[in-house]
Amino acid sequence: MKLPILFPRLSACATALGLLLAAGSAATAGTLEDVKARGTLVCGVSEGLGGFSEKDEQGTWRGFDVDFCKAVALAIFADAGKVDYVPLSASDRFQALTDRKVDLLSRNSTWTLSRDAGQSLEFVGVSYFDGQGFMVPALYGATSPLQLNGATICVVSGTTTQDNASAYFERAGLKVSFLPFAERQDARKAYADGKCDAYTADRSALAGERADLPKPDDHVILKDVISKEPLGPVVRDDDPKWVNLVRWVLFGLIDAEEVGLTSDSIAADKAQQAAMLGSLSGPSLGLPDGWLTQVLGGVGNMGEIFERNLGEDTPMQLSRGINALWTQGGILYAPPIQ
Repeated sequence: MKLPILFPRLSACATALGLLLAAGSAATAGTLEDVKARGTLVCGVSEGLGGFSEKDEQGTWRGFDVDFCKAVALAIFADAGKVDYVPLSASDRFQALTDRKVDLLSRNSTWTLSRDAGQSLEFVGVSYFDGQGFMVPALYGATSPLQLNGATICVVSGTTTQDNASAYFERAGLKVSFLPFAERQDARKAYADGKCDAYTADRSALAGERADLPKPDDHVILKDVISKEPLGPVVRDDDPKWVNLVRWVLFGLIDAEEVGLTSDSIAADKAQQAAMLGSLSGPSLGLPDGWLTQVLGGVGNMGEIFERNLGEDTPMQLSRGINALWTQGGILYAPPIQ
């Protein structure tokens, strides 16, 4: 008499088990497989930061962080155009990544313990070594932030910037007030309109903001650096295969510069060397043997990316400084491809 009751229960269990197995199969689908199936890489970038990620007059995304998105797309698809760019605010960027709205975050983000260990994030490496600084109108004649006692300072919220500056001025026994903005362009406008006496951000970001002001030469970025800001690409920490792929695209750009592989040299006398390095690393990363050749041919090595977007001959006017290779007096360093 109990069999008619038991069988429906068994059927229900089987259905539930099937759903669990299907869910487990979906959960184990890798990011690389998702990207390939979609046919594009979805890359989170800033809403518009000079030199790093901004649209030009034709609506094309350009910049240091944009070129890294292109590098990953080149490694996977051999096509720099297969990227969908998603502009994200500082407060939204990490949630968009954990919510799977983007595959990769390439958006001047600082690697910190609370972000790395406190969230489901993985910083794959450092692409730009930065530090927080201050920009002031040149007419003030200020040479140090220690001269800003009583000042009102513009800052973008959703970052570590205000906390860093607050701690700095507290240690110095100085009192300042902050005018926070959710959007970078609003902070820049407030500073340009004289609503605050100074603007604080990463020094590279300040270079971009300065370049976008009507009269850049009327503003100076003070030499003082009050924090460490190692910036780099970020992915979710639940897919080791994807972490390794993105990490080694970054390392490949750095290692290529170190051994003299450039966009020009691989088209001339070093194509075989680039192909050999690609074949050594491609299979373990789930990439074709020619991935490094495609990356270098499309965006160049790390030095080329820097000079094109941030260098002294650009509106950013930044020198390599500590972002030079370790062999050239900087601290930029990557494990070897071998």
